[in-house]
Amino acid sequence: MEKTNDPNQLNIELSEEVAQGIYSNLAVISHSSSEFIVDFIRLMPGVPKAKVQSRIILTPEHAKRLLSALQENIAKYEKQFGLINKPAGSGNTFMPPIVGFGGGEA
Repeated sequence: MEKTNDPNQLNIELSEEVAQGIYSNLAVISHSSSEFIVDFIRLMPGVPKAKVQSRIILTPEHAKRLLSALQENIAKYEKQFGLINKPAGSGNTFMPPIVGFGGGEA
């Protein structure tokens, strides 16, 4: 990578462990007046218990930026690969509401 003297350039490190990623097929989103909490969960068929794999805590401003970035990237994906189908009648909720911090699920 070429180095520049740009003071606005951000150098981001990605460790090998983090680069492996964590599989999640459910996200539970909660919020308060000052933060959004996104719990990434892996559900296994036939197993009534699921474990949170990762938790991300965001300010409301960063949550909105993430929403915008996801919308932009989904639009690019669908332009290249076609529409992403959502199960009929699922809305944004995949499971009954979870009591907790407040908010809902995605």
